Amino acid sequence: MTFTHAQTHAPTTQIRRGRAVRRGATALSALALSVTLAACGDKAQTADPSVADPSATQTASNGEVFNRADVDFATKMIPHHAQAVEMALMAQARDLSPEVAQLADDIRDAQVPEVETMTDWLTAWDQEIPETSLDHANAGHDWSQDSEATEGDEHSGHEMSGDASDDSSGMSSMPGMMSAEDMNALKAASDEEFEDMWLEMMIEHHTGAIEMAQAEQESGLYPDAIALAETIEADQEREIAVMEELLS
Repeated sequence: MTFTHAQTHAPTTQIRRGRAVRRGATALSALALSVTLAACGDKAQTADPSVADPSATQTASNGEVFNRADVDFATKMIPHHAQAVEMALMAQARDLSPEVAQLADDIRDAQVPEVETMTDWLTAWDQEIPETSLDHANAGHDWSQDSEATEGDEHSGHEMSGDASDDSSGMSSMPGMMSAEDMNALKAASDEEFEDMWLEMMIEHHTGAIEMAQAEQESGLYPDAIALAETIEADQEREIAVMEELLS
């Protein structure tokens, strides 16, 4: 993957940066906790007859009717969104143009609730909750301490676990997902390189999410999942247009 160099932007104050990191860390921690707690109660799984026929309908104990395409959509989109949230948090620790800083906030604010919604669906449907990169990023690390970081070390020393995008979980094979190497390269990028690199990676990430959302609209059954897929497609197409303009 080849990245261009970003233009140098005027630095924001340490206070603004610290507040942004604390706000993002709260969302990150809440998101990881939501997914982890749901997963803890979902160890025992029964055989799924819909695997042979993805269009076959199933009825959850709460009366919701869904099919395998709905399950696949939520199962894949949860870790996909989680990685975007992680990228948004990385951006909050950097000196960025106001437009990019706002975009990172918008992505985080939209996708954290969407992950929580999809986790609730899978729990109600008695389906397995997927592991995400946030489970690794939060392990043994107090994100609130990042707000005390100095300008020289605020984005260093927290390399992702190499299995955060492990192929064994199928995460890195999803459309648009960054590898662990990609994420570590973004984290290690200089401030001069970071903004354009982040935009290019997020465009690729959004393009993959749109592909997944379109598949749900074509094959899904659960109305709320189809509606969310439509929202994801519209929102992320709009954000891609903004990012392409910022890169031009």
